[in-house]
Amino acid sequence: HVPCRVAEILSRIDRSTGQEVERNPEGIRNGDAAIVRLEPVKPLCVETFANYAPLGRFAVRDAKTTIAVGFIKNVVKQEA
Repeated sequence: HVPCRVAEILSRIDRSTGQEVERNPEGIRNGDAAIVRLEPVKPLCVETFANYAPLGRFAVRDAKTTIAVGFIKNVVKQEA
């Protein structure tokens, strides 16, 4: 488990069509789908879902409660 912070909410997505509903929303609610940029606090080994599905999924937890699940669309790699 690696702590991450939500750096930016890029867009809110319609769950049925997959189309972008709102760009740069103030927030998202329970049941919404969104594209979000997460920044890990420590180095983390991940891959895009398209390249390698087992390393392309994630879960966001807070106080032992799962608050979000999803898959990784893009990875920005940095040198350690």
